[in-house]
Amino acid sequence: MEGTVASVTFEGNPLTVVGTLPEVGKPAPDFEVLANDLSAVKLSGLRGKVCVICSVPSLDTPVCDTEVRKFNEKAASMGDDVAVLAISTDLPFAQGRWCGAAGIENVQALSDHRDVEFGKSYGVLIEGLRLLARAVFVVDKEGLIRYIEVVDELTNEPDYEAALKAAANL
Repeated sequence: MEGTVASVTFEGNPLTVVGTLPEVGKPAPDFEVLANDLSAVKLSGLRGKVCVICSVPSLDTPVCDTEVRKFNEKAASMGDDVAVLAISTDLPFAQGRWCGAAGIENVQALSDHRDVEFGKSYGVLIEGLRLLARAVFVVDKEGLIRYIEVVDELTNEPDYEAALKAAANL
C-alpha cells in the first residue's frame, strides 16, 4: 500500500489528497500535533501504547461529531494501554470547546492546523481545503502500523468494529 495515494470524494465529487499512505507492517511516521492547551504531542511519546488514530475533517460537523462520540464510548472499555486520538485541522481552542460540550473524556482531540505534518505524513491532507480526509490508523505498542482504513466518501463513517478489533488484537 506504500506509495498509494488515497482516493476520497465529498458528496461524490473527487478531492485531491496530498502525500501517500503509510504501509501496514511498517513503522508509523512520527508527527507532532497540538493538544488543546497548545502543548506538543508526538506519536513517539505514546510508544508502549496501542494508538487508534482517527483523522477527521472537522469535529464541528455531524459525521465527525458522531464518529468521535462513538470512539469515545468504545475507548472507555479499552484500557489504559490504548490511546484514541482524533486529529483534525480545527484550532486547539475550538477542539477543547467541542470536547467539553460533547463530554469527550476518552479520546484526545489533537490539532494538525499548524504544520499539517500528520496530514502530509499519513497521506490524508486534502489539497486546497487544508482539511484531513476521514481515516483510521491503528499503531501497535512498538510503533508499527497494523490497520488502515481511508473512508472513500467524506460523509460516511468508518468501520468502527474493524478498527476496534484490530486494536483489541494487539
